[in-house]
Amino acid sequence: MQTPIPCVLMRGGTSRGPFFLADDLPGDAATRDAVLLAAMGSPHPMQLDGIGGGRTLTSKVAIVSPSSEPDVDVDYLFAQVSVDRQVVDTRPNCGNMLSGVGPFAIEAGLVRASDPETLVRVRNLNTGALVDVLVQTPGGVVTYEGDTTLPGVPGSGAPIQLRFRRIAGAKTGKLFPTGARSEIIQGVPVSLLDCAMPVMLVAAASLGAKAEAAPAEIEADCALMKRIERLRLEAGERMGFGDVRDSVLPKPVLVGPAATATLAARYLTPHTVHASLAVTGAIAIAAAARLPGTVAASCARTEDGPVRIAHPSGVLEVALSIEQDSIAWAGVLRTARRIFEGRLLIPAAVWAGHDSRRAAA
Repeated sequence: MQTPIPCVLMRGGTSRGPFFLADDLPGDAATRDAVLLAAMGSPHPMQLDGIGGGRTLTSKVAIVSPSSEPDVDVDYLFAQVSVDRQVVDTRPNCGNMLSGVGPFAIEAGLVRASDPETLVRVRNLNTGALVDVLVQTPGGVVTYEGDTTLPGVPGSGAPIQLRFRRIAGAKTGKLFPTGARSEIIQGVPVSLLDCAMPVMLVAAASLGAKAEAAPAEIEADCALMKRIERLRLEAGERMGFGDVRDSVLPKPVLVGPAATATLAARYLTPHTVHASLAVTGAIAIAAAARLPGTVAASCARTEDGPVRIAHPSGVLEVALSIEQDSIAWAGVLRTARRIFEGRLLIPAAVWAGHDSRRAAA
């Protein structure tokens, strides 16, 4: 026997994964995580028995529900499902998947559409961040078609504007959790920042690497990858996360000068290099680039306007509002696409569903 669960598969930015209504999933976290592992086909390198794509970027889940928070429309819980381990991490946020939350919420009937665009106010349950999502809805209907292009995404789509608020210290309570804008870990200068995403920023040159290297080149350097992980583990301790061997936080980022952008970055997820750049990671990088004394600021070009970050697939622009040496808000532009909708089948041995639970009671 298998349990059917309503599901929509969506691309959000440069990520992809299933979107669920919270009421359609188990109420307790342990059973919910078991369902998500089964849905994605983890742990398995190909995620052969599920709908995951065998990469961290295609092993993500969005869970959406109406919000009880004043002036918020929907709550969004992000889950990073490990490909090759039995781990579901709900500590980080994902801005790329967030770009699909607005369209999903409208089409699920959680938010009434306007014409020609609809504002969806989202609270991220992982971090507490508030995000305004502006979705194109001509005639009161979500459209995914448009002329906006994203590096790393084929074709074009309708623009989805994301403006992140309340992002400084989202996980730790402090923009700089240790109180220092830069510090030394194992002889290497780093900046530990918590802004939309907790990150460890390292100048690539200090590790003998290049911030504009191809992801495959970085991943093939086993000594480099092991050294980055050792630094990350200590960074996690210093930032108050404890032992982060089974967590994706903090995310390591290699930064350096760029010829045609504010700076270059290679974002790790954390054990592989992102094929482009995570939205929340980009916000953290951009914030550091504009705050004097950080590793990122030391290699960033001084210029007006958005921070332009060169990544493996192109350049991502982040608009920032800095007030009293802190980040008031950050904005980015994304696209999304609804790929399929239907019922995802989960082995009943994992979860028998809400109906059987009520019957047993």
